[in-house]
Amino acid sequence: MRIGFDNDKYIQMQSQKILERIARFGDKLYLEFGGKLFDDYHASRVVPGFKPDTKIKMLLELKDSAEIIFAIHGGDIERNKIRNDIDIAYDREVLRLIDAFRKRGLLVSGVVITRYRPGHTAIELFAERLEHMGIKVYRHYPIEGYPKNPKFIVSDDGFGKNDFIETTRPLVVVTAPGPGSGKLAVCLSQVYQEYRRGVRAGYAKFETFPVWNLPLTHPVNLAYEAATIDLDDMNMIDPFHLEAYGISTVNYNRDVESFPVLNTMFTHIYGQSPYKSPTDMGVNMIGNCITDDDAVCEAAKQEIIRRYYQAACEFKRGKVDKEQVYKAEFIMSRAGITVDDRPVVAAALKREEETGDAAMAIELPDGRIITGKTGSIVGPAAGALLNAMKALAGINQEIDLIAPIVLQPIRNLKINHFGSENPLLHSDELLYALSICAATNPTAALAMEQLPQLRGCEAHSSVMLTAADRAVYRKLGLNCTNEPNVNRNRLYI
Repeated sequence: MRIGFDNDKYIQMQSQKILERIARFGDKLYLEFGGKLFDDYHASRVVPGFKPDTKIKMLLELKDSAEIIFAIHGGDIERNKIRNDIDIAYDREVLRLIDAFRKRGLLVSGVVITRYRPGHTAIELFAERLEHMGIKVYRHYPIEGYPKNPKFIVSDDGFGKNDFIETTRPLVVVTAPGPGSGKLAVCLSQVYQEYRRGVRAGYAKFETFPVWNLPLTHPVNLAYEAATIDLDDMNMIDPFHLEAYGISTVNYNRDVESFPVLNTMFTHIYGQSPYKSPTDMGVNMIGNCITDDDAVCEAAKQEIIRRYYQAACEFKRGKVDKEQVYKAEFIMSRAGITVDDRPVVAAALKREEETGDAAMAIELPDGRIITGKTGSIVGPAAGALLNAMKALAGINQEIDLIAPIVLQPIRNLKINHFGSENPLLHSDELLYALSICAATNPTAALAMEQLPQLRGCEAHSSVMLTAADRAVYRKLGLNCTNEPNVNRNRLYI
């Protein structure tokens, strides 16, 4: 993958921009951190060169002045909403992130449950669990008319009803396990309640996407729409910025809709608002650090196709409605691409047609496409992985790295003792066997050494992968898509 982004420049520029915004307000700044603060794989895929931990490294530059608040939507706890890129529920993701931040010496002040409604068992159990672990829990309530009734929202019956979150540092980062968690409302509620306590507090927004200084239909911005089709987010020209400055910038609908609330609140507190537009609120420097636009465009287009396949498979599993598939198809058409622009798709489907059974394709860093078929012992995902490792190591494909005498006992254990109805070995089972063989077989060891080269490679399956195979491909860093078909008409995968 061609690099199209200067990561070091970004960390330096972004840290400086945040410091400038803190100085602008005085006592305290509430910074809404959009996107993933940790493990931002979406950003690293669409902006090659952006590292998944870039934002946390940037925050570490400011850690002595910062503390972190997590926001999680009560409804997401009830629905057991999943963060798809790492396949973990939002409530568990909050716990994982708290551990990760504490490990790096960052102060976590607490968790706020937004749109909290009393009496829901899952929410109450989550709050109780946090409190038993010594984590402070705060509750913010639904506000009638939000965000279209600013006068009521900015009152004791609106933001004033929420729990006040005790903070001690000048920079308060409000983040969440995923989008739509209510971070903006948490920040605004805190600014209002700080004012009531005599503290001058400001607000700013650090939202990685959409990128305000890229065109509306730039593939990076379209990829953001594709990633948030479940939220009905839509990129749009910021009308307030255009009116104030005569400059066209990109924002998204929820920020534009919420801007009157912010304006009203600051006017109420200070006599005038410090911002003339949603774009003014932002501190995002990502657009200034792109070094190869062609590379970024190509990477973003691939992400759009991946998001289409994700929506199609989620519909097949009954997790989303057909409307999300239509939206994903429409975004592909706006980007001027189809699934044919993803080379591994045609390769996997061709291999399936040749063998009459499920197949998998992996595109290597040098552009070669390696396939795997359904075998007598291993599945197509495991077979493609093994073939790719051989190709990277320069090992003849006809050489057996794992003797059947090793694989057969694993298969017997799986079927006869673990009760599995699938006799084919998954990717993890194959890799365990290969790693054992590598202890005495130098050729197998050479194949194992190729695993890091698979990170960032593209892959496609002619059927939906099992959870085990999906997990392995994700952990190895492959960007995997699947046809929305089930293997051999299985219902449970």
